[in-house]
Amino acid sequence: MRHLFAAYDLGKDQLYGHIKKTRNRSKFLAFCRYLRSLHPADVRIAIVCDNYSPHLTTKPCRRVGAWAAAHNAEIVHTPTNSSWLNRIEAQGSMIRRHIIWRNKNAADKRLTALVHSANAA
Repeated sequence: MRHLFAAYDLGKDQLYGHIKKTRNRSKFLAFCRYLRSLHPADVRIAIVCDNYSPHLTTKPCRRVGAWAAAHNAEIVHTPTNSSWLNRIEAQGSMIRRHIIWRNKNAADKRLTALVHSANAA
């Protein structure tokens, strides 16, 4: 099992993503640091998150909120049951189409070679 941390930059119309073996608050913060590095420090960024627990600032662990306050970032949570507000969630149909395309073309020799070269790296 692998987990995708993904972000969509509205201004640049670009997707960013990191694939990790585990999904926890430390990995989420590492991804936030990466997103912060994409913009000058004086530019305030907003990171829109669903309500998955590592995204939330909780009483036992305030690392997410403290990091955001110290790095000119705002963590914005979508309301419960409204994942359609999170723009990355809207990419779901594109991801499903890619999965369908990929499975239909699994026997393609060029695709197989590409996958093997990517797995070797």
